[in-house]
Formats: sequence, structure tokens, C-alpha cells
Amino acid sequence: MNGTQDDAQAWGEFWKANAGGDSTGCLPDRWAAIETAQRAAWRGFAESLAEGARLLDLATGDGRVLRWLRAERGDLSLTGIDRAPELPPAPEGTTTRGGVAMEDLPFDRGTFDAVTSQFGFEYGDVAAVAGEIARVLGESGRVGLMVHRGDGPILEHNRARRAAIGWAMEEKAVPATAIRALTDPRGGVDAAAQVAAALAMLGAKAHGRDTPAWEIPEAIRRAILMGAERGADAAAIAATIEAISGQAENELGRIASLARACDRADAREDILAAFAAHGLTLTGTSTVAEPSGRALADFLTFS
Repeated sequence: MNGTQDDAQAWGEFWKANAGGDSTGCLPDRWAAIETAQRAAWRGFAESLAEGARLLDLATGDGRVLRWLRAERGDLSLTGIDRAPELPPAPEGTTTRGGVAMEDLPFDRGTFDAVTSQFGFEYGDVAAVAGEIARVLGESGRVGLMVHRGDGPILEHNRARRAAIGWAMEEKAVPATAIRALTDPRGGVDAAAQVAAALAMLGAKAHGRDTPAWEIPEAIRRAILMGAERGADAAAIAATIEAISGQAENELGRIASLARACDRADAREDILAAFAAHGLTLTGTSTVAEPSGRALADFLTFS
């Protein structure tokens, strides 16, 4: 698969798994305060739109940008699309569609007065997406993009998670080690749980308690004990361990996707050229920062 297809698979599985929740995406839960800065950027963009403007949000995910815009401007007509086939429920008063690529939008020319994207545009083919944005955007339309920064805390945080996952999945082979202990005639449930507990302790020492180096073996330990309590046999417990392994591998895919997106976002001249080729000019650039003041994203506007 190419990078775009890899991205689609990684994030498709993510939104499918979070279809009933309120995930924070690629940010950890404890960084929820960052959303204040994000919302402020979208508030300013919303204020610039005409009454009743029709807006399309690209790579909408759980629709959080639509939800924020709806809170600011109840008069807007809000639609979101995402390549992932299964999405969480659309925010009240908005419409979202899954299984739609940014590079091939199912809308007529000039359908929208504004197009937005938060950490989405840069996951696609920049030139193709810019062309589609220009096509569906009406005369005097506006574009607002919040894009990643390769030097920001989001990629930094996820690189640390990638290292911790690598420790658990590659260096220590935690799932395979636990399954061997579980299925060995000299082992069993107690032995496998003890192995997972020991690896969790090592992971916490190596990378920290609230990291995948601890989370993965701890999840496996709990799966072993809970499975045994419910009367599951070794094969069923092993299948649960394999599912945990699959989730870790999927996160590695999302982190690789994020790294590629940061590279595209940092290639700013390519983005400007892609829009300029369709008559859209950069009208503003502002920094979105976390509470400490460190820049986490750039907000770009085009018209």
C-alpha cells in the first residue's frame, strides 16, 4: 500500500474502535486543555463567515470541529467527510459521511462557502486535495486549515509512544512471550499472568508507568486473569492477547501516518503552490500553542 492507503487503514480502524466515544485523537487525554487554543482559532474563523454559510470539514473524524463551529454559529450548514468508512455519530445539527476521500469529493463545483480541516488536509495528497477544495469552493470562498508541526509536542509525544511500543512488541515480544507461558505444558494461567506482570514492571522502569511499555503487558495480564475467571480456555485467552497485539500494531501505523503528515505540513511551499495553482492565496498564518506557549500547530487561511 502507499502512504495514503496506509493512513486510511490506520485511522479507519481508530475511528471504528472509537465510534461510540469522545476520543482525543492523537493527543493524550491529559492534554485536553489544548483544545481551548484550537477552539479559539476556529472561533475566529467562524466569525469571518457569512450568514448561513455552507461549510465542508475534511477528515472530520469525530466531528469535533463541526461541533465547535456549531456552538459558535448555529446558522451555518455543516457537513463533514472522512476516508474512514465508520465514524462516530455526527454532532447534533451536522452531517458527516464516511468512506469519502479528500482527493475525490462527491460534491458539485461551488457547493460550499468554506472548507476546513484540523489535522486532516496534510494526511492526503496535497496537490490533489487542494484541487478538490478549489473545485467545491464557491466564489469568494474561504479555507481554514489547522496543520501539524514537525517540531511540536504532538509528534514528540507519539514518538515516545512508538519507542515504548517497540520495547514491548519487538524487544521483549510481550504478547508472544505471554502466549508461550500460557500454552506451555509446564505453564498455564498463573505462569502467564506472572510473566506479564514482570514485564509490566520492567516496562514501567524503562519507559514510565503510563506508557505502552507498561500498558501492553498490563492489559495482557488482566486479559489472562479475566479470561480464566470467565472459564475461557487457553486458545480463547491467546486470541484476546493477539487482539491486544493488533491494537498496538495499529497504533504504530497511526504514528507513522502522523510522521508523514508532519513532513507534508512542514513542506509549506508545496502547500502554498498547490493552492496557488487553483487561484487560492494564503491570507493568514497564526500559531496554535499549548498552555506552556509551545507551538503545536499552524492555522492557515486561504481565499
